[in-house]
Amino acid sequence: MATKIRLQRRGRKGYAFYSIVIADSRAPRDGRFTEKIGTYNPNTNPATVDLNFERAYYWVMVGAQPTDTVRNILSREGVYMKKHLMGGVAKGAFDEATAEARFNAWKENKQAGLEALRAKEMEAKKAEEKARLEAEKKVNEEIAKKVAEKKAAEAAAKAEAEAAANAEAPAEEATEAPAEA
Repeated sequence: MATKIRLQRRGRKGYAFYSIVIADSRAPRDGRFTEKIGTYNPNTNPATVDLNFERAYYWVMVGAQPTDTVRNILSREGVYMKKHLMGGVAKGAFDEATAEARFNAWKENKQAGLEALRAKEMEAKKAEEKARLEAEKKVNEEIAKKVAEKKAAEAAAKAEAEAAANAEAPAEEATEAPAEA
């Protein structure tokens, strides 16, 4: 029986979510499987992978062949790095403690790189939000200036109309007063 490590599609239409499974190579994509070793969600940024590292390592060591996508996922998670280091231990190039130290150093370096990338993305997001807020403030100031000019023009027109009305009112009173006398 040829064993494969493959993705099994889940989720709704347009929003795929995958299980990482161990299956017989003759089984259909979404058919029977031997063991579920993790999940893969490509809809998030970056893609989310939840993997049982020990079981994935075990299946790679016993000869299960991953599909291309799963091979990339396992490589990013460090399964193939550990396999490579354990191959060095088997050949006698170094001992198991050294291999574990190298693997942990690789893992810490990878985590530091991911944290730096997340921090850079957060900074870019904050800078973009700040620029958008500044542009919005500028637009709001221009709108407020136009509204103030319009209100000032309306107030001036109203004052002018009142002044004209006040100027006409004494003239009317003056013309009405002699008529009564």
